[in-house]
Amino acid sequence: MIGERDDPAGRVAAHHATGTGVTRIGYPIGVRRAPVARRELVTPRMLRLTLAGPGLDGFHSYQCDDHVKILFPDPDGTLRVPVPNDRQMLDWPKPSPTSRKYTVRRYDAAARELDLDIVLHEGGVATGWAATVAAGDEVTIAGPPGAKAFAQTYGHYVFAVDTTALPAAARWLEESPAGVSAHLVIDTDDVAEQGYPLAGRDGVEVIWLLREGARSSLADTVRGLRLPDVPTFLFAAGEAGDIKPLRAWSADRMDSLFTGYWKRGVVDLDD
Repeated sequence: MIGERDDPAGRVAAHHATGTGVTRIGYPIGVRRAPVARRELVTPRMLRLTLAGPGLDGFHSYQCDDHVKILFPDPDGTLRVPVPNDRQMLDWPKPSPTSRKYTVRRYDAAARELDLDIVLHEGGVATGWAATVAAGDEVTIAGPPGAKAFAQTYGHYVFAVDTTALPAAARWLEESPAGVSAHLVIDTDDVAEQGYPLAGRDGVEVIWLLREGARSSLADTVRGLRLPDVPTFLFAAGEAGDIKPLRAWSADRMDSLFTGYWKRGVVDLDD
């Protein structure tokens, strides 16, 4: 009998190819340690860390917005890690160790490499750590826990994202079927963020926005798009309040996936 976390690659691929909407597919959840092989500023505010090595063997990632948690030590330097159980999940220590979620920008099983793109901002555990982590330093990650897999059978896609969800949108561009039709509407805080590398695709229009203070034009811009008369899927991810107006707008128009990656004034949002 196939368990709920068995054959995730096949189950995600099947939904991509023939499904509709969004389905949850669990992965066997592991804890892995791997050293930093490279660090690169892909924009002045986005740091790419490449982890590499045999510690990544058996890692699972099949959906563009898969994520892992980076685990950080306690103030006394103790690193407490969850323990895999017989349900292919993790038993977490209590209280839970400090962690932050990051999208899997790229995973190459043959090369044993994993890219994580980290938005740099003022303050915060992760930004402070990212500023000093060096090649050779070991990083402990947990996950991914599974996918909210959305089908690749739609005539058109709309990505409404901010900088935090850029890695997911960029990965989707690289892995989606040939001939895909899409709008990518991307909210940024700084014009320099618009240098983030995206694969060029025919049939894909990229619209960069510049946020004015705390005011975002993301929802208004998406609602004003001239969309083709074909079944459309909306992927909305980023600041929870900025994407919220699109929920009611999209409800009767298209299938969708909404994920609040962060929320102003809230630390480590769990959406």
